[in-house]
Amino acid sequence: MSHSIDLQGKVTLITGASQGIGAQMARTFHQAGATVILNHPGLGNTAADAQKIADELNALRAGSAATVGANVADPQAVQAMMEHIKETQDRLDFLINNAAIIRDRTIAKMSLEEWEAVMDVNLSGVFHCCKYALEIMRDHGAIVSLGSIAAIQGFYGQANYAAAKAGVQAMMRVLSREAARRNIRANAIAPGVVDTAMAATIPENVRTEMLKNVPLGRFGTPTEIAQVALFLCSPLASYVTGQTLEVNGGWRG
Repeated sequence: MSHSIDLQGKVTLITGASQGIGAQMARTFHQAGATVILNHPGLGNTAADAQKIADELNALRAGSAATVGANVADPQAVQAMMEHIKETQDRLDFLINNAAIIRDRTIAKMSLEEWEAVMDVNLSGVFHCCKYALEIMRDHGAIVSLGSIAAIQGFYGQANYAAAKAGVQAMMRVLSREAARRNIRANAIAPGVVDTAMAATIPENVRTEMLKNVPLGRFGTPTEIAQVALFLCSPLASYVTGQTLEVNGGWRG
C-alpha cells in the first residue's frame, strides 16, 4: 500500500511565507501537488522575496503559486486577503499560521509596545486568520499553527513570545472542538530551535548551551518542520486534531 501524500487540487495559504520555515512550507506543499498562496506583510523586502519563491514554483508548475500581502495583525487586511483568495481560487483547504515576530527583553525592561507588537502578530494574527479562513475553507480541511518550545520552556526574555505561542497552542485545542462539525482539523506544531535567520540572532554561547538539551545534538531544519505540517494536513492524519506536536530533537531541558 502506498502512503505518498498527494494534495493535487488543494489550496494552501501560508502566512509569513517570504522566508525561513514559511518559505519551506510553500515548497513542501507545492511538491505534494497543492496550489500555494504565500502571504507576506508587505514590509521591507518581504513582497519581493515571496514573489521570488512563487516564481520559482510557477516555473515548475504554471499557475500553482501566488502571493498576497496582508499584515496578520490587521483584521481588515486579513479579511480582505481571504476574500481575495475566494475570488481567485474559489476555495481554501489548508491554512498554515506561520507568521511571527520576536521582541525579546526581560519583563522589567520590556516596553508595552514590544509586548503588544508580539501579541498582535503572534496571537491575534492567528485568531484573525482562523476566523476569516473558516468563512472560505472547505469542509474536511485543516489548520496548522506554529507554536514553540518557548511556550513550554519559558526562555529568559521571551515573556511576550512564550505567552503568545502558549495561547496559539490553546487556541488550536479550542478550534479543534468548534470546527469538528465540519471535519476541519486544527493542530499546532511546537518546534525547538530551527536553523533560520531568526535563530541566527541567538548568541553562539547560548546556542551551545541549548544544544546540550537536545539528544539529537543539532537544531532542526525548516524542511523537518514543513514535513510535519504536511503530514498534519494529509489524510494520514485524518484522526489527529487538537494536538500540539513537539518537533524539537527530544529537548527535555
